[in-house]
Amino acid sequence: MSNKLLPVLDAAGCENPLVREPLTEPDAVALARVFKALADPVRLRLFSMIASYEGGEVCVCNLTDAFDVTQPTISHHLKVLRDAGLTDSQRRGTWVYYRVRPQALARLSELLAPAAVGA
Repeated sequence: MSNKLLPVLDAAGCENPLVREPLTEPDAVALARVFKALADPVRLRLFSMIASYEGGEVCVCNLTDAFDVTQPTISHHLKVLRDAGLTDSQRRGTWVYYRVRPQALARLSELLAPAAVGA
């Protein structure tokens, strides 16, 4: 039986880090924190909305109406995303603007990309 973290049908030439070698404990802890942050449907939608917003950043005032939860709950979810390293924020007057951290999105894309075929 293989000692791989994920079942792999054909990992030959695969550049995906999850199937190339097992995660180190620190990497697994960090990645679990990210996945835990994204595991909540509200946070996943918030992350998607921020990432897809024109101009790359969005005011919190443009996020709250999309959800049937209170503004403090939205603020809590945004804090979880920020603490997980997925977003950055900047206060401008009374409003806070959020943007996805490009390196976080790149890391997720790298980890979740399908295995290279024919590489």
